[in-house]
Amino acid sequence: MKNEVVMFGSGCFWCSEAVFKQLKGIQSVTPGYAGGTVANPSYEQVCTGETGHAEVVKIEYDEDVIKFEDLLTVFFATHDPTALNRQGHDIGEQYRSVIFYTDESQRQEAERFITKLENDKLFDGKIVTAVEFLTNFYEAEDYHKDYYSKNPDKAYCQANINPKLSKLHERFGQLIRK
Repeated sequence: MKNEVVMFGSGCFWCSEAVFKQLKGIQSVTPGYAGGTVANPSYEQVCTGETGHAEVVKIEYDEDVIKFEDLLTVFFATHDPTALNRQGHDIGEQYRSVIFYTDESQRQEAERFITKLENDKLFDGKIVTAVEFLTNFYEAEDYHKDYYSKNPDKAYCQANINPKLSKLHERFGQLIRK
C-alpha cells in the first residue's frame, strides 16, 4: 500500500467530498480549509473571503489502487475549472479551483495534465485552476463532514451533488468503489 495525500478545491467541499468518497483506493476524504493566512479559521471567517482559504477536500489515497492521474481526471470532470472564484451559485475566492500538492511529482503531473487539457481544448474557456504547494490545512467543523450522506434529501444535495454523482457513475464506473 502506497498512501499519498492531495487536496483539491473545486467549489463547495460538500460536493467534492461526496464525489471522491465514491472512488476505490480512497482511504479518507476530509473537508477543510487550505491556502489562507488565518490559523484555524471557522467556516464563517472563510465565507467572508478575507482569510485567503479555499474550501478543499484532503484526499488520502492508495496509489497502488488509484493513480493521481485518475484523481485529476475526476477533479476536472466534476467542476468548472474555467470559472474564476466560483462554482455555480457559490461565489468567492473560497470556491476557487485549486490543487494543493504535497510533493514535486504531484506538481509536475498536475501542470502537465492542465497543459494537455488546454492543448486538447476540452473546455470553452481558459483553465484557471491554481497549482499551489500545501502550506496549511484546517479540518472543517463536524457538521460539514459527511454532509451528503447525512443530508441526501436537502435541496442543495439534490440540485448540486446528485448531478455530479450521476456524471461520475456514468463516465467513471471503472473507478467506483464496489
